[in-house]
Amino acid sequence: MSAAAIANLTPPPPVDWRSVLAGRLLETIGRTPLLRIDSLCQDLSGITIWAKAEHLNPGGSIKDRPALRMIAEGIRSGALAPGKILLDSTSGNTGIAYAMICSALGYPVRLCMSDAASEERKAILRAHGVDLILTPAAESSDGAIRRCAEIYRSDPEAYFFPDQYSNPANWRAHFDSTGPEILDQTEGAVTHFVAGVGTSGTLMGVTRRLRQELPKVKTYSVQPTTAFHALEGLKHMDTSIVPAIYDASLPDGSLRIETEDAWRMCKRVAREEGLLVGPSAGANLLAARRLGETLSRQGERALIVTVLCDGAAKYLSEHFWNDSNY
Repeated sequence: MSAAAIANLTPPPPVDWRSVLAGRLLETIGRTPLLRIDSLCQDLSGITIWAKAEHLNPGGSIKDRPALRMIAEGIRSGALAPGKILLDSTSGNTGIAYAMICSALGYPVRLCMSDAASEERKAILRAHGVDLILTPAAESSDGAIRRCAEIYRSDPEAYFFPDQYSNPANWRAHFDSTGPEILDQTEGAVTHFVAGVGTSGTLMGVTRRLRQELPKVKTYSVQPTTAFHALEGLKHMDTSIVPAIYDASLPDGSLRIETEDAWRMCKRVAREEGLLVGPSAGANLLAARRLGETLSRQGERALIVTVLCDGAAKYLSEHFWNDSNY
């Protein structure tokens, strides 16, 4: 289906954007398995921990979902038209999803990203032909956000700027896909949802959808303990530019994770579960485990769901894999 044909489609909400882009690799985005993480809950009475295997998306991360939605809405509205360049800032995964999707549809991509991002992420983006603009590592993702805004202001007519941190299509992608999948895969038995916040789209969208069906469900954000961390894709909201789509009143609480502890969890599930996942997924799993410990001590029963945001392949050059301290 051509981009021109896609632009003429006006499906009513809620929209399954996979159907808009049917017949392509992009149709495989979503519908990921829900895995029981036995090693993290077998010693916790009344607690089960499950994780959405988002690293199995074709672009390798959960960010395939919102990237597809934002691009498809841009095409449908005419904001993304032939001759436009997709421009945004990214910590890596959304950028990779943009690059994959735009490669399939024939749109050029320009991205701003912190130089602190893993070398694998940079290599993947360049392999897709992305015009990659690196910003100082010390400025983290906020530096990339500021640089992207400057570029857009200099020539707004040249770009389609989805602005993943402010675009409601980000969280709506999870409201319409990730949330319903969790409800279906747990047969409505989910009691708690735990997810890291970067753009916050996953937590915002899934929380809203779960509470629509299960008003008593509890949700928690996962954040780095301090502003200085190495959990790519996650934000320490107290000291960062807060995404416009983030609503701090939605989650029931926040679980804070140290970078080194997330690294240890990555190595643990690699050895005990056969799962090779990235540090943000390690943070999510550790947060789910700690929540499970608390609930178990209180004598509660719970089905906790979290997210395996991406796989380890984008981080294998990181030192912690071969460091016995972790």
